[in-house]
Formats: sequence, structure tokens, C-alpha cells
Amino acid sequence: MKEAVIAGGTGYIGRPLIERLCAGGFHVKAISRPRSLSRLPGGCQPVIGSVLDATSYEEQIPMGSTFIHLVGVPHPAPWKSAQFRAVDLVSLKQSVAAAKHRGVNHFVFMSVAHPAPVMNAYIQVRTECEKIVRESGMNATILRPWYVLGPGHRWPVALKPVYEILRWFPATRESALRLGLVTREEVVSTLYAAADSDANGLQVLETGAIRASGCAERVRT
Repeated sequence: MKEAVIAGGTGYIGRPLIERLCAGGFHVKAISRPRSLSRLPGGCQPVIGSVLDATSYEEQIPMGSTFIHLVGVPHPAPWKSAQFRAVDLVSLKQSVAAAKHRGVNHFVFMSVAHPAPVMNAYIQVRTECEKIVRESGMNATILRPWYVLGPGHRWPVALKPVYEILRWFPATRESALRLGLVTREEVVSTLYAAADSDANGLQVLETGAIRASGCAERVRT
């Protein structure tokens, strides 16, 4: 049985991903604080600990498993730069250290598309996180979505016609594709496909690859 450990399993992406992994036959462990246990989907094994302190959970990481890091400050905004460094960056450092110590086979990190004209502090922290993952030497997959459409996250749908227009012009085509919109289903499917694949080196999945991977996974299922 394949094994996966998730940091950030109670969030917008984490909950449906856990459900998908469990349905696919994975044994899933989800790191959670005691007060958040009720938010974890059924079927996974809770690991009580703090994502900001690797020593609280690292011995629960199965050797050879996949570690999926989804931790992030909710609703990123420009005025949350201190929180990005205190939560996003610190938790990633702890996850990488714990995963490397336990000899995981595959580290999966949810990053963000960059460069971008806004959210500089957020993107800077995520870029630092990517560098840490790269330098860890582990087999790794990094996802770089920009905005993930889903329940409660629908307002950018109105921008779709603008994106389509920008893709027609050479000067804006690359940015429109890189900063395009993906759905939560596509992201979850891509994360599942990464966890279910044979890890070998480092791969970075931009928006187009997330869409393609999500479509391929839907076809298989």
C-alpha cells in the first residue's frame, strides 16, 4: 500500500486531496493540531503535531512515503508578509527537514506562479521555499498554480474572457498562460497523480501542466 503524509490537510486543497488519496488506496497520515482534528476527512490517520515543529511529528513519517506540503496562510494578501515568513516559510523548512530525515521517496510542494505583478512578499517566500526544496536533494514535484477556482473562490471567473484575449497577443501570451486559472479539481488530480507516480528528480508543473495532468487523471478515473 502506498503511503502519504500531508501537512496542511485541513485546508481548501488538503481535505479533497485526502479524500482522493484514500479512495485511491493510499494510507494517509495528516498532521493536525488537536483543535483541528474534526476538520480532517474520515479515512486518514491523524498525526497530532505542529507543522511549525518537525520534532512533533517526524517519527510518524513512514520511510519511503510521499510527503505533501500544502501549508499556507489563508487568503494571502499584501499586508500578511510577516505571516508568510512565520508560517509558510517556517513550516516548509520543518517539513523538508523531517521528510529528509525520514527518507521519504517524494516531496510534493504547492507553490505559486511567478513572477507576477502583485503579491510580491508572498511570491518571494514561495520562491525561497522552492529553493529549499531544490537544495534538499530529494525527489520532488513543485506545483505553481496562480488562482485556484472552487467553492468560495469563484470571483476570478469573470476574468476568463480577459485571459482569452491576452493569449492572442505575443507580448502578453506567456503571462496569460502562466497566470491562468485552474480549478481545485485539477489541482487535486495533479497532486494525486504526483503522489501516485514514480518519483525521479525534480519536476515543476506550471498552470498548463496542471490543467493537462488534471485532465489526464480524470480520463483515467
